Amino acid sequence: MTDRVEILEVGPRDGLQNEAVMIPAEDKIRLVNHLSHSGLTHIEVTSFVSPKWVPQMADAAEVMAGITRNPGVTYAVLTPNLRGLEGALAADANEVAVFGAASEGFSQKNINCTIAESLARFEPVMALARENNLPVRGYVSCVVACPYDGKTAPEMVKQVALSLLEMGCYEISLGDTIGAGHPEDIKRLLDHLIPHIPAAKLAGHFHDTGNRALANVDAAMTYGLRRFDSAVGGLGGCPYAPGAKGNLGTMLLAQHLHVQGYETGLDLNRLAEAEQLIQSFHLAPKSDPEAM
Repeated sequence: MTDRVEILEVGPRDGLQNEAVMIPAEDKIRLVNHLSHSGLTHIEVTSFVSPKWVPQMADAAEVMAGITRNPGVTYAVLTPNLRGLEGALAADANEVAVFGAASEGFSQKNINCTIAESLARFEPVMALARENNLPVRGYVSCVVACPYDGKTAPEMVKQVALSLLEMGCYEISLGDTIGAGHPEDIKRLLDHLIPHIPAAKLAGHFHDTGNRALANVDAAMTYGLRRFDSAVGGLGGCPYAPGAKGNLGTMLLAQHLHVQGYETGLDLNRLAEAEQLIQSFHLAPKSDPEAM
């Protein structure tokens, strides 16, 4: 057990990807640069995906070229396929991520293929990443419940997570994509996973739809997890998951951990400056969906 918890910032990518208001590249660059001075060691900057499906990320190459990189900070990008990985390599990303789902319904809606097909698509991506010594992080969505299929079986999460690890992912981020999870759900899931996957290879990605994300972090920490995704200002949601309010806020998570005596290395004043910057983006207000 360690007294340090690492917070992985996903706001610039996962937080902004489905905003209706198009945010200029220069504003995204300013946000990443602010976050780079906050003590964060891992920032997910953008994604190399088809602009047809995620127009907000069409400026991925421009954003990656424009940021000022701080030593000690990993600048990661999402890459769903070979073309995306080639873009990431050209942009000199430090790390890439692939994303799968633990539910067939979400896989079909999100990437238009079955779970098995999605895993097969990742194999050439992983091979090219290995050739270039590029670390790959794996996401598994809908680890608790799916907006289309209902409750997710922990066994399915285990199968997808193990497949990604066997392909070469160094870590699996467990995504409660619609924020449906209660602490009991997280414990049940980890009871199933931990005998097969070390806690050091797992991270938590808990959306805060039902205002339970912090409680879910606490539950995961009792199993030894010490890495959690969050988004500055609580940005986010998911275009393929109705009712997903947003990610757990980075400031909220850091404050929560600090009160409990954990070290994060984050400068809360710098985070506050980044949150103020987001307010200048004039994002469309989100409704607060009912807890699921």
